[in-house]
Amino acid sequence: MKKAHFILVAVLLVGASLLFAGGKSEQASGPVTLKVANYALLEAGYENFWNKVKVDFETKNPDVKIEWITAPYGEIVNQVVNMAGGGNKVDVIFGEIGWVPGLVDAGLATPIDDILSKSFIDDFYPDVLKSFEVDGKPYGIPLYISPYVIFYNKDLFAQAGLDPEKPPKTYDEMLVYAEKLSKLKDPQGNKVYAFGQTTASVPVSGSSLNAMVFNYGGEILDADGKLSVDNQGFRDAFEMIQRLDTLGYNPQNAKLKDLRNLFALGQLAMYYDQSWGFNGVNSINPDASRFTASAEPLQGGAGEGFSLLQSHCFILIDNGAARRNATSRFVEHVISKETLNDYLRDITPAYPAKYSMADMEGVVNNGVLKGASPAAGKVKAQTFIPKLSDLNLELCALAQAVTVGNEDVSAAIARFKQTAAAKIGQ
Repeated sequence: MKKAHFILVAVLLVGASLLFAGGKSEQASGPVTLKVANYALLEAGYENFWNKVKVDFETKNPDVKIEWITAPYGEIVNQVVNMAGGGNKVDVIFGEIGWVPGLVDAGLATPIDDILSKSFIDDFYPDVLKSFEVDGKPYGIPLYISPYVIFYNKDLFAQAGLDPEKPPKTYDEMLVYAEKLSKLKDPQGNKVYAFGQTTASVPVSGSSLNAMVFNYGGEILDADGKLSVDNQGFRDAFEMIQRLDTLGYNPQNAKLKDLRNLFALGQLAMYYDQSWGFNGVNSINPDASRFTASAEPLQGGAGEGFSLLQSHCFILIDNGAARRNATSRFVEHVISKETLNDYLRDITPAYPAKYSMADMEGVVNNGVLKGASPAAGKVKAQTFIPKLSDLNLELCALAQAVTVGNEDVSAAIARFKQTAAAKIGQ
């Protein structure tokens, strides 16, 4: 990914002074204090994990002390920025892939190969690391991968005469399955939808639509952030969306939470979601793990079933040799089998981003996760632009036009090109 001009609002507030603001020097003696910005400590279900990380790391590394820098999700970047403006930079930021370009532009991120060892970096899937590149250098290291996957109901497959151990691999195969599944009713007589793809007008639906375009080998933005939809994969994806709607296989105008609810209640046979989305299903019906299996994203047209990369990550700042060393040890401690096994299984259903962690017990033995494990090595990053949310909403408008509006796909795409270009200033 070439350098994107995705500037976080919080970063803009501090100005160019951040480019030369330095961190405080470490004392000549005593433990090194590693400052880690982490909003997750304030979120239910995550604080126990991160506090255990601190205890375990400090026990194994008595020369390093972890200082958590906390603020709510929507305020943590401001906290980091304000601290840096006062000459007190953090060393590690626990954040999201979308934060990387803005923090790089602000001078608050360091290429990971300036701090982490080559052997550690080389163990990550190359396509994943490329997703964190700005001007050819990776500036973030993923804790895990949460790609879009197919969740399916094994019980409904069996009722429809389908093999629960053989999910479809392509969109064409899915349609064959869907014809049989759509004839089912739940015990209360409710319609069973065959395949769920969110099309509601919310930004997350836009991300899901983008992921579907990737399945078909298409794109929406090129590496320079320019609108690029004159490709067959883009057209094929929206033709499939219209077909799913026309055949009554997809719940019309559904949000992800709607799909998760229908799936949890046994009224949706297959649906498209991020791997961690199963938490939402499980919260509705704790028994859902009994009938749920996963499969890697479907291949469409000339595509190979690549999906959109979603990941939390560490973004690193260079604050001198002592803290570089401590940072390296901390990152390697967290991104390890021992630390992440239970986390990926119980807290955030997701996949390791490293070759050496592919056989982690928590993933391999997890009935919900294991079927889609090949998706971990088949991800692409969404190009970041300043008005990405606006673009995602325009994608939703296109999906609405070809489903609710039943418009001709070619005409709807032509109008999308005009409206989307105007919205994102191209």
